[in-house]
This record gives sequence, structure tokens and C-alpha cells, in this order.
Amino acid sequence: MAETMTSHEGTKSSSSRFVNRESSWLEFNSRVLAEGENKDNPLLERAKFLAIFESNLDEFYMVRVSGLIEQEATGVADLTPDGMTPTEQLDLIAERAANLRAQCGDAWEQVLRPSLAKAGVKVVPFDDLEATEQQALANYFARDVFALCTPLMVEPAVTFPFMSNRSLNLAVELRDSEGLKLARVKVPNVVPRAVKVPGKPMTFVMLEDLMASQAATLFPGVEVLGCHPFRVLRDADIEIRQLEAADLITMVEQTLRLRRLGDPVLLQVSKTLSEHWTWVLMSGLNLDPEDVMRLDGALGLDFLWELAKIDKPTLKFPAHIPVVTDQLVEAQRLFETVRKGDVLVHHPYDSFAPVETFVRSAAVDPDVIGVKQTLYRVGQESPIVESLLQGAEEGKQVAVMVELKARFDESNNLVWSKALERAGVHVSYGVPDTKVHCKLCMVVRKDEDGIRTYTHIGTGNYNPQTARVYTDLGLFTCDPDVAQDVTELFNVLTGYSRQTEYRKLLVAPHNLREGIIERIEREEAHARRTGHGRIAIKVNSLVDPEVVDALYAASESGVQVDLVVRGVCCLRPGVSGLSENIRVVSVVGRFLEHSRVYYFDNDGSPEALVGSADMMRRNLDRRTEVLVPVREPAHVDYLRDVVLASSLRDNTNAWQMNSDGSYTRLSPGGGEKPYSSQTDLCSKPATQLLAAITKPC
Repeated sequence: MAETMTSHEGTKSSSSRFVNRESSWLEFNSRVLAEGENKDNPLLERAKFLAIFESNLDEFYMVRVSGLIEQEATGVADLTPDGMTPTEQLDLIAERAANLRAQCGDAWEQVLRPSLAKAGVKVVPFDDLEATEQQALANYFARDVFALCTPLMVEPAVTFPFMSNRSLNLAVELRDSEGLKLARVKVPNVVPRAVKVPGKPMTFVMLEDLMASQAATLFPGVEVLGCHPFRVLRDADIEIRQLEAADLITMVEQTLRLRRLGDPVLLQVSKTLSEHWTWVLMSGLNLDPEDVMRLDGALGLDFLWELAKIDKPTLKFPAHIPVVTDQLVEAQRLFETVRKGDVLVHHPYDSFAPVETFVRSAAVDPDVIGVKQTLYRVGQESPIVESLLQGAEEGKQVAVMVELKARFDESNNLVWSKALERAGVHVSYGVPDTKVHCKLCMVVRKDEDGIRTYTHIGTGNYNPQTARVYTDLGLFTCDPDVAQDVTELFNVLTGYSRQTEYRKLLVAPHNLREGIIERIEREEAHARRTGHGRIAIKVNSLVDPEVVDALYAASESGVQVDLVVRGVCCLRPGVSGLSENIRVVSVVGRFLEHSRVYYFDNDGSPEALVGSADMMRRNLDRRTEVLVPVREPAHVDYLRDVVLASSLRDNTNAWQMNSDGSYTRLSPGGGEKPYSSQTDLCSKPATQLLAAITKPC
């Protein structure tokens, strides 16, 4: 069995070598949507996938589409590597995105909503409730919601009212003695969107439906003809330019205010709203017809996150308990273990506790004298930051590089940076024109034989919440060369060092692209000499044309190239004379595939690297990224034979990319057993290799 998704490509000749990035991203989000439609997934997990799809699409419009609109408006004539103009890409997106969003709406309204109702979780129209239930909800509206509603006139009005980014609104049609009018009421986002029906804890009414039923109380003396939901998405890709540290904080604060004021890029309206009133909204927002989506059913499916939190274990994936290893959860034993040799952890299969222990050592281990760490996305609640604060209060030397420019996490990072500064932590905000995306932590400790520096280099953020649902790798080591590289890189990030060369690390924007391409070309040379060569790479995105061309050349020389690319992939696999030896697989499952692994067979002396970098221009040219070579042979084998091989073997959550940019969902063939890489990896944590550690510091 196979399920294929079609791709919309550019018509330029260069499209034979590259898939359009925006088209590839839409294909990725369609794979997310497919998990929401997948009958093998529990119902509330399917609801989550639909919510993720909606959130992904929102961000795509707020960032990528807004950028294309700006390019089109300013007359940018540059073509993408596949040969498309901004206008051609916007046309492609308008058709494909609207179809996908309609498909998502159908999945909720026609399939998932009725299925949940059969399972006892009901989302019902207000009009279907009993009179006593309606009255109870009307009382709730009057008590808790009415004061939060602010009706604003849209037509006629002196000025068009401002509508904030991602806001859900009701377009209220009115009639009085003067004629027809249109008002707007924002649906409050400070109360639950899915409102529980009193006496029925598993039955819900949508807040906008409740508001529509009570609209007459907002417009006394005026006839309410109808209420119709609509949403507005705005440009959120507001550039933050690096200034001095104090100015950067001010700039971030200003950017957060400006984001909600960015230019509108998309209007989503219910199909129940007339063409005339849709035109009024569209004109007031200064949008074109192609910037409007007319949709059936609920708008703003983020409320499905609320439903997913319902205590119904039978409608969710079985609970996953990460492996906790005794040698790594107490600071003293953790450092003793790392001194014996490197430690690889694989989240969420391995617990995130060792990473928390590593950072917490600043507060609880008297032999720790200093800690340095990068912070990119840490969340609203962060035990990692709390440990750094405690370490500073204990008199330890603590330095933190906080990336204030982490999109959509600026506010959290701003709060934490101020708290760290108040505690006496040395806080810096990176280097000009470059985001700091690398995941680094170093601990300086007084051991019995002298001062030693321990490092942790990861593929994911220092965030315990995401570590439970993202697949990520982390390497603990006290390798002196790595420690010296990390120390010197922190000097670049916090001071005025202009260092560009490192002993073992590959560091963007200095030598990372070159280092990966050198290794690809080395594999190509081995293949030409011996007839054998293999490259296996696992990343979130593969976009960079130079890396893609290097992989094409390797394929032509006979190198077997296996790519596990979760999201955007601009390389075309399986093209005769170009990429016949390249296979591309995408795995989309209960955990978000987030780890980055680079493996090279190297003529029998295999090499693997892990770290934060995807193969994208922004990562390689405009971000500080780090890859670290894995020196322990057992770890290299684990990355090749477990992490990479499991993804390439998956036949339940894997999609294989076709040469035209479309994807075919893999399923068990005749006599083949179903295999889920993520399920299998739950029983194969990386810490099972502790006994195989052979390289002491």
C-alpha cells in the first residue's frame, strides 16, 4: 500500500535539480496533517496533530509568506535555486495552502469530531443543548465573558478597527432603522475556548458559538442577523538588528510590540460570511483576494490543544517513561562517569535528568567553580535557568549567552535574561548579525587531579518540556581539545574574540559548511578509488545548494547516500544521472524528529558528528552552529546502526521522497512486519552503551 502526495513545482529548467523550498515545506505540513488523519493514532493524539498543522501554517504565513510579499512589493527579481520568482511562489502557496487547510477542517468536522463524540468527548453546537444547559452557559457568559467583549464598528466606521495577529473574531451582521451594519467582536483568549457544559465534563461548546448565541446582549435594541468567525494573520518576520547589549533589549521589546502590528498577510473567514462583508474586511486590511481563505467549520484549531489535555488515557499514546541511568542523575557520579569516557544520551528515550544534573551541579556541587551556557529556547518555566541562578547565588562564576532573537521566544528569553543579570550572572547577547543557535554547556570543576572542564553539546534546546517530545542527542565529554574549543567559542560569543579555527569542532559561519563538504568529497574520492562509499545524514532541513550539489556529485561517483530529512528537502532523489544513489526519508510520529547526525563511512574508519546545524543557508551563514565529532566507536555504531538505521527501516511513520518532490507513505509489504522506529528506540536508549566506554579523559 502507498499513499502519495503531489508537489507543485516551478517550470524553470533549474527545477530539475532543486525542489522549491516553500513547496517542500507545504509537503512537510501535509505529512503532519496525515498523522491527524491516521486512524492508527489515538483520537486525542490526532487532535494534537491537527493543532500542530494549524500552528505550523500560521507561522509559515507570518514568516515565509510575509517575506515573499515584501520581496514582491519591493520588486526583488532574484530567482530561487529552482528558478521561481516571489510571485510564482505566492501563487503556488495560495492554492496549495488553501486546499490543505480545507482538508484539515474536513478532518476535524467530518471525521475526528464525530469519532470523539462516540468515544465520549463531545463538541456540540449551542443550539443542540437542553434549555437548562443553555441557561447555565448564558449565566457563565454574563458572569465571566461579557465584560471581556468589546464590540467595534467595522462598517460604517470612521476608521477600520485594528485586529491583532492570530486573533479569532466574530463578524456580527446588524440591522437597525438606518440599515445594515457590520461589527467586530474579538473572542477573548484569556478564558477557555472549549467551554465545558455544566454537569457534563466531557461535553464542550465553542466559546465563539456561545458568544454568537448571546450576541443580542452586546447589541441591545439592534437586530443581530448573524455571527461569522474570522481570523487575521500578520507579518511576524520583523528584523532585529544587533546593537549594543542594552540597545538590543530595547529593540527586542519594541519588536514584540511591533509584531502584533505587522502588516496583514492572511484573512481566514467562515464561508457563512457574505461576499460583500468579506470584501469589506479584505479591503480594510488592505489584502487581495488571493490573501483570503474561505473555510467551513471551526477557525483557529489551537483549541484542540485544550481537548488533548483531557484525562482520557485510552484516547492517547501509552505513557512513555524515559530511561533513567543511576550513574548520571547525581552530580558526583555523573562527573566520575564522564571522566571514564564520553557519554551519549538520546532523548526522549534517555531521560533529560542528566542534563539537568549537569547544570544543577553549579548549585549543588562544591567542587564546581564555573559554568557557561547558551540558551535559545528555554520555556516559561525553566529548571535549567533556576539552577544557573542558584549557582550564581552560591558564588560560582556563571556566564550565559542568551539569544534574544529566538523567534517567538523573545519574550521568555527577555524575562530570563533580566533575572540572570539581577542574580549577578554574566549575561551576553551574542554577536552582530548572527543568531546563536548552538547548544553548549561547560562546567569547570576542581577534581582530585586538578581543574577539569566538562562539556555538553546537544542537538536540542535546554528545555525539559520539549525534551519529552523531541528526539535529540547530547554528548557529555571532558576531551581537552573539545573543552578548549568550547571555551574559546564562548569567548567569541561573550567578548571580542575573532577566532575562526578550532581543533575538533565545526563551527558556523566559519568552517561548518566547508567541513561537511570536505567529508562528502572525501567519501566521493573513496568511492572512485574503491567502488564503495556511504553517507547517512539526519537533519530537519536540507536546503543549502552547495551541500546539495556536493551530495549529487557523491551520488554520481557511486556513494550510497541515505538522508533522513524531517521537513524541507530541496534535493531531488532518484534522478537518473544525478541522484540515482540518493534516498530521502521523512519520519513523522508521536515525537518530533529533531536530532542532527552526520555519518561518513570513510573507507572503513567511520566518522560521525552531532550538533545543532541543519543544512540551510541561514544556519551555515547567519547562525552560530556547532557540530562535534563523536570519538567513541560504540557511539558511532549506535548512531549508524540504531538512530539512522531505524529511521531508514521504518514502514509505519516514514514517507519516502520521490524525484518530483512528492512523498509516498511507506507501509509493510507482503509478509513484512510493521516497524516503527520511535517505538523501537524506546527500548534502545543510548545510555545502554555506558559499559562500552573506552576513552577516559
